[in-house]
Amino acid sequence: MSAGLRTETKMPYCPGCSYQTVIETIAGSLQETGKNPLDVIVVSDIGCCGLIDPLLTCHTIHGLHGRVTALAMGVAMGINNPRKKIIAIQGDGGVTIGLQHLMEASRLNVNLSLIVHNNMVYGMTGGQISGLSTCEFKGEKMPEERNIPPYDICELAHKAGASLSCRVAATGSLLQKMTEVFNTRGFSLLEIWGLCPSYAYKKIKDIHTPSFTGKTLLNQRDPYHLQRKKSTSLLEGMTQIESCFTSRLPRRIRIVIAGSAGGGVQLAADLLALAGIASGLNATKKGEYPITVGTGFSVAEIVFSREEIFYTGIEKPEVAIIVTQEGLTKIKNRIGEDTFLVLDENLDFPGKNGSLLKADFRKISGKKGAVLSAIALWLKYSNIFPVEALKFAAMTKKDSGNLLQAIEMEHIT
Repeated sequence: MSAGLRTETKMPYCPGCSYQTVIETIAGSLQETGKNPLDVIVVSDIGCCGLIDPLLTCHTIHGLHGRVTALAMGVAMGINNPRKKIIAIQGDGGVTIGLQHLMEASRLNVNLSLIVHNNMVYGMTGGQISGLSTCEFKGEKMPEERNIPPYDICELAHKAGASLSCRVAATGSLLQKMTEVFNTRGFSLLEIWGLCPSYAYKKIKDIHTPSFTGKTLLNQRDPYHLQRKKSTSLLEGMTQIESCFTSRLPRRIRIVIAGSAGGGVQLAADLLALAGIASGLNATKKGEYPITVGTGFSVAEIVFSREEIFYTGIEKPEVAIIVTQEGLTKIKNRIGEDTFLVLDENLDFPGKNGSLLKADFRKISGKKGAVLSAIALWLKYSNIFPVEALKFAAMTKKDSGNLLQAIEMEHIT
């Protein structure tokens, strides 16, 4: 016999809520089958089902609303150990939101169990009906037509390939059915009916008690087995960047580079970061751009420091390099009084007269070279490390000729 699965924490549910029965049955079924709490992982959804976490002595993971089946799949496939029991628990609202995850788990027949407590309402947000609310339950006064049927998740899971999918009432032979579900190899679904005592009987008026029909559906299938493959580390084979230049950077500096998508902002930022590393600095680089990567803004953030960098966020940068109006519009609210600006000649920043460099970068180096030219000019001005370090970084790229031309820009003083 294993250690108990229930903690001494008091149940937090409303009087008469069948979640209490469900959780006690989960703990009892696992203990009856001899499961060690250390071999059980329960993944809980948002809502009343999410209150299960402190009630069990096993491992628990609290997921996002509707996403727990996908999260449990990741756990099951990552652990890849049939001795471990992976259980996901959702309400009817969560499983409706994440219905595609249920279908994928069934299709792949991943080795886990999903418990769905169907009380037919979104209990956390006021008792609205869900995609599993029956036509009888909705009543004539509900906004959705009564003749629109709910999802039958047991049928859906079965037809998608689940080893076992079944439906029982919370007052029925729950322990026996739950034990069968937990002992099933592959994906098993247990839908448990139990009305919400707070909303089903009090807030929703003139409803009919839904008629209950139990169900058990089987597919004779082997559970999904993840075939592990040996692969080399992503870090293996990477060339270590040697420090071949020196830096005069006295303290950490944060730089934001802004332009338009397709203007070489991210490449130029990569080269600047590489140049800083080659100058003996620690560096981080982050990029931001819209889904439409060929249009809109493009922003990169770089942090240089002699010390290790543990926080990469930038609220007010020390330096902002901006070459297009789209870039300026995107980051103008982040520019502080002490931010040093490097601007394209065609851009204006009202009230910023000092701490400013301007040149016609787009005219000199074109759309794709403007950012790199602006970075090179700032390096010449600031002298935190030599422009030669930026040229060194450019030489690592296939298009080094055009990159070097943008960096050298001999006609800019």
